[in-house]
Order: sequence, then structure tokens, then C-alpha cells
Amino acid sequence: YPTLNEIITGVNYSLNPLYTTATAAVLFVLGACLRRRVPFLTRLCVPAAVIGGMIMAAIALAMHHAGVSVSFDTAFQAPMMLAFFTTVGLRGSLSVLWRCRAALLAYLAACWGMAAFQNLMGSAMATLLGVDPALGAMVGATSLMGDHGVASAVSSHAVAAASATYGLIAGGLLGGPVISVIINRRKIAPNTAGGQLPSGSRLPLGSKFSIRSLPNTLATVLVIMALGRAVNPAWAAEGGVPDYVVAMLLAAAFRSVNDLLNLVALDDLVVEVISRASVGLFLMMAMMRLHVWELYALAAPLLAILMLQTAAIILAAAFVLFPILGGDYDAAVMCSGFIGHGMGAAPNAISNMNSVCESYDAASQRAFLIVGLCGAGLGDVIARLSPG
Repeated sequence: YPTLNEIITGVNYSLNPLYTTATAAVLFVLGACLRRRVPFLTRLCVPAAVIGGMIMAAIALAMHHAGVSVSFDTAFQAPMMLAFFTTVGLRGSLSVLWRCRAALLAYLAACWGMAAFQNLMGSAMATLLGVDPALGAMVGATSLMGDHGVASAVSSHAVAAASATYGLIAGGLLGGPVISVIINRRKIAPNTAGGQLPSGSRLPLGSKFSIRSLPNTLATVLVIMALGRAVNPAWAAEGGVPDYVVAMLLAAAFRSVNDLLNLVALDDLVVEVISRASVGLFLMMAMMRLHVWELYALAAPLLAILMLQTAAIILAAAFVLFPILGGDYDAAVMCSGFIGHGMGAAPNAISNMNSVCESYDAASQRAFLIVGLCGAGLGDVIARLSPG
């Protein structure tokens, strides 16, 4: 008779979009519960999606060694991202974005500069350590700031996928703790400075909203999401402007007009609830596709280079970008996103910023607008900067 191991070996479980989303929801709730019940996870601003993602990664790793594989159909991930960035636009306005133009340019320049530095550092360190420079390039911005998508587009080598996996894990685990140390040691007030944001932008987690405001706000979000897809389909094509950025800008424009004319009664708390639900599911689906065993492809010299890359992004965020952005709470939130971008692209950036805002119970629409806009199309820029 066959053993249990022989029976299950080679089995492949494939979850359809509904089952994938349900699994993501359960893991996200589990991560959020652990975050609340383990105080140091909250103090260190570790994202709930990262906690749930690590649980799924551990389960997937055990299944992988048992000869069982599981695949997820994340068809609902893109709509969740579209909904999230729509709510980012609705919580701000074009006037806010205009007033933040200096910070936006500084953040974008920092991202481009870090991408170039990562590529140069990867190749140079590989040469010094006697590793093929081509492999060194794969532990640079191609796989880190470019994530799995850019890494697979540039190279099919296992090192590229392994480096991207390392980046997602490191960026998600380190962004929140590093920034929490900065906020606590500098005793930064957890609110937005300079009056850049409209009143009511700081949304207490325990607040309640009227059920009457839900239909109007939800309908507004859905209509803007649809317009983001329909305004110019070519913008969403490969190499163009992603549809979620179009939706975010449309939402910011609508909010600017609506604040003047009061066309639709919007409830900021409803927008916040939709935002947190959509970003939670989106990030969880991104994390649960991690293949930890890809890290086996990293030899010791390449792992050493990745650790140096990690140290470089943390130092750049804490000692260069943070003071340039103003050294306030908004700057801290943006730097947590920068660490996420520098190691694992947009999902990590959003996860880190959302976790910091939840831990300090203070929103930062300025940070989400800037990081969201700079993150759009950043992977395409990274692909162009990447050698070879």
C-alpha cells in the first residue's frame, strides 16, 4: 500500500479567485489579530498583511517540501488596488498634491537615485567578491525595486526571483520597525504638519459612520474606478500609466470640485473603511504568493550583497530622505514607504505606510498621494535603468 507521503506527493491545489480572496481575508484577519494581541508587533509597526503572509509562506514551504503545491488565482487583486488608490485620491485633492510638489519631486528623485545606486552596487560588489557581474545586477534594482514582475521580465535566472522574494520579505518586515524607532526617539507628533490636509484627515480607528452615507460614498468610489479604466484604455497598456493612477488623479480632481460645489455627500470614515478593506486584501494576496524556497538559489556572496543593499536603503531613508522631506510625521510615513519601495516595490510601500498610520492612529494623505503617484510606473523606469 502507498504511504501517505506517496499519496500527497505531486498534488497541486489551485484556488480560483473567490477561494483565493476568501483565503486572503482569513489570513489578513489572523495577521491583524496577532498584531493586536502581540504588543511588540504593534509597537514595531509590522503590517498585518506581512504577518499573515509569513504564516502562508511557512505553510507553503512545508507543503513544498512535502511535494504538495498550491497556486492562487489573484484576479481580484487588481480591482482591490484600483479601489484603494481611488480612496487615496478622495481623501486628498489636486490642491494638496500641488502644495506637496517639492516633496513629490524629492521622493521621486530619491527612488531613481536609489535604483541607480542598487544596480551599481550589485555589479561592483559582485566583481569584488568574484561573482559574475551579471548575477550582481540581479541583486540590484532589477529584483528589489522592480519586484518579481520586472525581475522575470529582465531575466529568467533563479537568482532574480530569489532576490525579489528576499526584497518583499525584508521590505515588509523592516520598513515599519525602522520608522517607529525614528518616530519614538525624535518624539514626532503623530499628525500632519503645515496644514497641508483638509480637516478631518486624522481618522480615529474607533469612529463610527452613518449607514446613510455608505451608498453615496461607495457609488462614488465605484464610478471613479470605472472611469479610471475607461478614460483611456491605452494608458493602462504595458509601458503606460496604470489605471489605478488615473483613478487616483480623477478622484483627487473630483474631491477638489466636490469640496467647492458639494455635489455628493461623502463621508471620510466610509472612504477610510473602503480603503483599509481593499488595501488589506490586495496586500495579503500579494504576500501569499511568496515562494520562500526561491531563496535557496542565493549563494553566500549574493546574500551578503543583498544585506548591504538592505543597510543602504535604511541609512538613506533615515539620514538622507527623512530630513529632506521635512523631518515630520508625513516624512516618517513616506520613508517607511521608501524602504518598501527600495526593497519590494509598491505593495511593500503601501503596507508599511498603512501599518505606521494604524499604529499611531493618524492618517497621512500627503504621504499616500506622493508615494502612490511615484510608485506608478516606477517598475518601468527600473526596467530601463537595469543593465542588460
